[in-house]
Amino acid sequence: MKLSRKVPLNALRVFEAVARHRGFSRAAEELGMTQTAVSYQIKLLEDHVGEQLFLRQPRQIVNTETAERMLPPVAKAFELLNEAVASARQVSNQTLEIHSSPTFASHWLARNLGGFQLAHPGIAVRLLRVSKITDFNRDPADISVRWGVGPWPGHDCHLLGRFSYAPMLSPALAESIGGIEKPADLLKLPIIGAQQDSWTRWFAAMGEAVPDLSGHTRHNYVEQDLCGNAALAGQGVAILNHIYFAEDLASGRLIAPFNQHCSDDIGVWLVHPHNRRNIPKIKAFREWTLSAVSAGMQRTEPKPPRT
Repeated sequence: MKLSRKVPLNALRVFEAVARHRGFSRAAEELGMTQTAVSYQIKLLEDHVGEQLFLRQPRQIVNTETAERMLPPVAKAFELLNEAVASARQVSNQTLEIHSSPTFASHWLARNLGGFQLAHPGIAVRLLRVSKITDFNRDPADISVRWGVGPWPGHDCHLLGRFSYAPMLSPALAESIGGIEKPADLLKLPIIGAQQDSWTRWFAAMGEAVPDLSGHTRHNYVEQDLCGNAALAGQGVAILNHIYFAEDLASGRLIAPFNQHCSDDIGVWLVHPHNRRNIPKIKAFREWTLSAVSAGMQRTEPKPPRT
């Protein structure tokens, strides 16, 4: 029986997933197919090509030399097809769905998105606060804002910044103990989020002995927005990122008594699938966010720790 020379696009899509994952089960899960259906498509393609594409070994699949040669151009071809279809779908391009870590969503994006929408009135924005890592194969997000060390493999990851942090509190709380003159004065007050490593780093950077904060268990918050709201309410001292609370510092609702900051390897990242990097709405938001965050950090960044 003579095989048709028509390019089997479905089989090529299955091949790209199997070769990338180096396994049938993960490819089947990504594509929403059974492993039997995946195996069938690979057999069709191998018959079409006339070469074996994968070596089936116990507990693993190994790409043959032929598969390794095919994978880059096949992946590039599907990337171009995806971009062409996405660009042609006007409805898709009108709505940008952003999944963001809670504090960045509430204390930066929600306050600054108006600038993006003024610059791009044709793009509607849907912003969701999420704590889990976005899975672009399952979630409808176009872009994710993640908090972590990064970068993450398989994605385009753009570092927005490793933001500085320092102790902050309400002026009234500081006055309640006669003011804050030295780091040790902070220990006279409730410490919010005392289990956070940033407290240890800040005291060490200030040249102070690292205190035992194990007794401060009343406000064991982790998210910056919760810690910040507690500090604004006068419930204690929180160690906060300056860019999130720039307006509160400027208005005097919060004070950073030492104007000294620390930073670490944790950062905020803008993340999206590599094959969608040239979609106009994603490209526009990426360029705007990188510029706006950089400008904001330059305005709010305090002095580095004393040496």
